[in-house]
Amino acid sequence: MIIAEFAIFPTSEGVSVSPFVKEVVRVIENSGLYSETGGMSTTIEAPSLDRLFEVIKQAHETLVKMGVKRIHIDLRIDHRLDKEATIASKLKAIGKR
Repeated sequence: MIIAEFAIFPTSEGVSVSPFVKEVVRVIENSGLYSETGGMSTTIEAPSLDRLFEVIKQAHETLVKMGVKRIHIDLRIDHRLDKEATIASKLKAIGKR
């Protein structure tokens, strides 16, 4: 399982970008992948890099279709190969679940 922290938003659309972020969150939620959205980013569990990048590409295309002029993407990936890791297991390891 791959765990990714992901934020994507336009930097060309003024001070409030929440209408754009709402659409991106909808894309992520409709992807079928488990995700948890926080105040600054969304954490996603994906079975492969290909599947993760499909969702990122869909989010990007959504913003392009909305007519934004500039898009910022932050992406951090944790791909543990020695054992199965999930969002829940990472939170449990630090006493948050």
